[in-house]
Amino acid sequence: MTTAPGLTWQRLRDLRLSELTDAADGWRAASAFADAARERVEGDMSGKLTKTQDSESARAAVKRLKRLSENYHYIHTETGLVRGALDGLASELGAPQRRLREALDDAASLGYTVNDNGSIDYPAGGKNELTGDAIPGGSVVGNNGLIGVGNPGLYRDANDMLIPAPGPGAPALKSPNPHRARAQDVADRLAHALREAREIDERYSSALNKLKAAPGLTVNTGTWADVASDVDAVSGAAREYLGKEIPFDKSPADRKEWWDHLTKEQREEYITSFPDVIGNLDGIPATARDTANRENLPLVIASLEGQTGDGAQDKLAGLKGIQDKLSKESHPPMYLLGIGTQGKGRAIVSYGNPDTSKNVSSYVPGLGTALDADFAEDTVRRAFQTAKGAQKYDPSSASIVWLGYDAPGFKDVMSTTDANNGAPHYNAFMGGLQATNEHKNPHITAIGHSYGSLTVGTAARQDGGIPGADDIVLLGSPGTGAQTADELNVAKGHVFVGSADNDPVTYLPAKKDLLGPVFTGPAERGDDEIWFGRDPASKNFGAIRVESGDGPLPLWLSGQGPTPAHSGYFDTDRNPSAADNIARIVAGNSDSITTEAPR
Repeated sequence: MTTAPGLTWQRLRDLRLSELTDAADGWRAASAFADAARERVEGDMSGKLTKTQDSESARAAVKRLKRLSENYHYIHTETGLVRGALDGLASELGAPQRRLREALDDAASLGYTVNDNGSIDYPAGGKNELTGDAIPGGSVVGNNGLIGVGNPGLYRDANDMLIPAPGPGAPALKSPNPHRARAQDVADRLAHALREAREIDERYSSALNKLKAAPGLTVNTGTWADVASDVDAVSGAAREYLGKEIPFDKSPADRKEWWDHLTKEQREEYITSFPDVIGNLDGIPATARDTANRENLPLVIASLEGQTGDGAQDKLAGLKGIQDKLSKESHPPMYLLGIGTQGKGRAIVSYGNPDTSKNVSSYVPGLGTALDADFAEDTVRRAFQTAKGAQKYDPSSASIVWLGYDAPGFKDVMSTTDANNGAPHYNAFMGGLQATNEHKNPHITAIGHSYGSLTVGTAARQDGGIPGADDIVLLGSPGTGAQTADELNVAKGHVFVGSADNDPVTYLPAKKDLLGPVFTGPAERGDDEIWFGRDPASKNFGAIRVESGDGPLPLWLSGQGPTPAHSGYFDTDRNPSAADNIARIVAGNSDSITTEAPR
């Protein structure tokens, strides 16, 4: 490893990149060893002890084993980062080294001399029209090259005078010696290659210098915060490497194909070194995303500790709540398919493996939803309730809650902006589900609740509709932006609406009727327009209205909060008919649902 000023063209020419990749392999082995040790501690030792022993000494031993497991986790992560940085460095240095060697080969074939400082000596050539003698040779250096920072190209003329090369856009200086232009080209290429290599070297050196183990054996929040900073440093250094290696600009199907063609070792490297990237990349299989996000979760949590701005403490509470759920066994099993701190926070949680399940639903929450303690407890539970209900009808069912956008608060709920911004991201995620599912024709259901139904409706109205969606379920909807179900791009009879009579959100007046009564049925208002278009529960919209009952009364009349009917569609206790109908649709049994007349 070098520092940028010490990287000469000779060192770049002679650098054996295989030594960097060999070193990366060594760090990979260390990372894999630490990970295997952690699994043994957690499974064979701590896990068995917890299940078989119940005593003070056993609990003390489990506590110490947990510390040991955290130490191995720390080693696994940090050594994985070193590996990723070395692989990225070797990969990026390959291009400038190749260009430098090509320039040197051209200089040798032309008989030019490359000096230690990177200047090029060229021989006499051409003919002096006055004397008939050969025009003397000279020396050039590359533009923005090696003799001083920012120095323009220089060359020595026949009288040994230094003459500046032209700046950008200026006409080229012509020398009567034909070798001069060729030498300048070689010098420019050499200078560019070395300048690029120095930038790469400096970038990775800065990142690698940050990877220093904290003193002592205690791995705590401060340690993970330091690791989070290390991940950011390595990801920042490797931004160009990642951009070239990972098909960010391709479709989810293309990313799945890319992932499938990686070796096991390469996949491990990406997960360990770049968990924030892999954990949120649509088209990557669910188990890999889950592993990456579990790796990244303690780092994100640690990075939020002590922060107060931008809803940091709410996000921290939400992530800790998710972490607590992940630490407990659940049936169906829980998969973490995405996390992030941007905006109001991001989290995508699945109950059941969406890649191996024949039936998969993805639910978009609405008004007031953010990554916070309520999300981890209540919103995530709705996906669990749907998965449990669907598995009664078909065990091969998984249910997801997708918080991949900023759902509006009360101040912004009357605007379509958040739905417009979220719809493309939802479609990209759904395209990823379609790409990674192992079944030839999986049954996919898009569910939108509250303002989330506008987001789903907006996604469905985009060109081609929601990728892979067979059914759309709209719950407590203030409108979808569509006037009829046909606009949602699924087959006729496959748009379903749940609209409890005591749900005030489904009676939001049209903007033109804003001053009129809010909690009255469409008959009293005289039309079926609500806030975001036609009421999806109306006859003219053309959806199938599933039985949802009245739902609990609002506000003080029920003692269950301000809008219990609006939040109860997934709950088997508060709205058993709606919850059961949702489960049947998700399981592919929509022909057995119970319905009620449209409004």
